[in-house]
Formats: sequence, structure tokens, C-alpha cells
Amino acid sequence: PRVRGVLPLDGFHMSRSLARRMRSGNYTATLDVEFEAIVDGCANREETWINETIRELVIELHAMGHAHGFGVWSKGRLVGGMYGVALGGAFFGESMFSAKSDGSKMSLAWAVDHLRRTGFVLYDTQFNSPHLASLGVREVSRAAYRASLARALGASADISRLPLENDPQAVVQRITQTSYRG
Repeated sequence: PRVRGVLPLDGFHMSRSLARRMRSGNYTATLDVEFEAIVDGCANREETWINETIRELVIELHAMGHAHGFGVWSKGRLVGGMYGVALGGAFFGESMFSAKSDGSKMSLAWAVDHLRRTGFVLYDTQFNSPHLASLGVREVSRAAYRASLARALGASADISRLPLENDPQAVVQRITQTSYRG
């Protein structure tokens, strides 16, 4: 495509209401727990591109350590999540879902924080939409994307280098503090 959607990892926009919801203490997040349930949550809509073949391939990529899922939980129930594929220092966001208000936004916030902390430099959303733009996604030219992708593929990132932050307060603080925005 001529333009590509990317989310600068230092440019995630967290609204006050999202920060408040995360700080409420009612939510926890996981990385690579119940991966199939996250994919199924993403596919559970009237129109979906995630058919059975894609589902099986993504689960296989997960088993090989390439696909990863971030889940958000409340009272033991999966209320939001997102998954994508990691390659070098690039993370390709594939899909996300909400079963409760802001579930996908919270999973994206946890993902952005974790990806930054583990050395990732590119979050590729593939496209942009008004919803994604409200979270900080922007469109970049093909040339700019290719340059960013080349840098990211050469970066040393490891999603499992650190455990996922279990303190939502710390995630909110890192995302919203001025120094985090670069």
C-alpha cells in the first residue's frame, strides 16, 4: 500500500478515562495466556477475516514463538485482547477485541508498554482508522515505512526478555509521563 498505519511506541494516546479505568484495580493483563481464546475473541464478530485456516496458522505461529497475545482480565473473565506477530524489533498487530468497554484499548496499552520495555521499535497496525488514530496511530509513506521496517528487523528485541508488568499503575505512569513520549 502507498501508506501504512504505524503506532509510534512512544506516541500511544491514553485518554484520562482509559487511565482511570486501568488504575481502578479491576483489571489484570497477561501475555501468551489463553492465546486461542484471544484469537477467538478477535474472530467473534459478524464479519471477520479470521477464518479457520488463518486461525490454525496463527496458533501454529504462536506455538513456534512468533505470534503473541495480550489479554485483559476482570474477575477471571477475558474482557479484551489483541494479538500480533513479532519479527526482529517489529510487532505486526493483527486484530483486537473488546468484550467489555475499553478492553481492547487496555490490551493495546499493556502491549505498547511491554514492547517498548523489551526492545521493539515498530508497531505496525497495517492500516489506520478513526478509532486507531485516536490512540496515536498515524499513516506513513511507503518509503518511510520501509526504512522503519529495515531498522526494526535489525533491532534486537525479545518479547519474553521481561515479564509483563502486572501493575497497571506503572503502565499508565510510563505511558503518560512526558519523558516516555520521547
